Amino acid sequence: MTQHVQPTGAVAGYRPERTLRLSVELRRQFKRRRTIGVFVLMVALPLVLIAALQLGASEEAQTNSRINLVDVATASGLNFTLFVLFATTGFFLVVVYALFFGDTVASEAQWGSLRYTLATPVPRMRLLRQKFAAALVLSVAALLTLAVVAVVAGGIAFGFAEIQTPIGVTLPQGEGLLRLAGMLGYLAVHLLVVGTLAFWLSTITDAPLAAVGGAVFTMFVFAILDQVEQLGSLRDWFPTAEEFAWTDLLQTPVDSSDLFRGVVQSLVYAAVFTALGFRHFSRRDVTS
Repeated sequence: MTQHVQPTGAVAGYRPERTLRLSVELRRQFKRRRTIGVFVLMVALPLVLIAALQLGASEEAQTNSRINLVDVATASGLNFTLFVLFATTGFFLVVVYALFFGDTVASEAQWGSLRYTLATPVPRMRLLRQKFAAALVLSVAALLTLAVVAVVAGGIAFGFAEIQTPIGVTLPQGEGLLRLAGMLGYLAVHLLVVGTLAFWLSTITDAPLAAVGGAVFTMFVFAILDQVEQLGSLRDWFPTAEEFAWTDLLQTPVDSSDLFRGVVQSLVYAAVFTALGFRHFSRRDVTS
């Protein structure tokens, strides 16, 4: 009998690092209706916005001498992509990140399958790491899907020309694509704030809606407080302070001060929320 038991007490052949592989978790998540629904929306949203811009175009709008974000949205596919990112940064992408991260542990607890997964046995911290990694992959994939569809669909509708900035400066296609990649990278990092907050809440509650809604509501509260000028420099420390700093990449030359601050601040918030999530889950009495 002893030859079938390891010194740790585990059954011979058991390898904790082989349990709940990331590919398995990703396949499980991709089969869920909420994942399919999110990616369908990511594909459909740029198409809806193109239709709105096409139907909303008028002679008065075309002769308007003022340059604003909506006007330059139809200048090229890249311009349209920038408009899509600007329109979705404050709400839509926040909800997407909160949904993928906030639904990680809470949904398993709600279904009553969390304790059975741990009894497989999957080490507790490994389970949380794999779910965090899967949520991160899905969130970034959703962001990239939105951008790719916007570039392709916008290019077909408005042409594959250079970027025209709101102040009238043009950027060549190659440089524009590089800057767009930088914008997506910044957004992927910045949105980790709401994602990791939802992740932490997901380890506390058995209700996915509470985790997702709590994270989104918190970000909205900070966004509202960010408009209160009387708070002064205190607003610079809000997690929403630099959410649109990626637009600085449209400047020539690029002013990277806000970008750097936004990345560092987002990583600090994300690290704190993630640590709190792992700390709470390591001490949680899993009964569901």
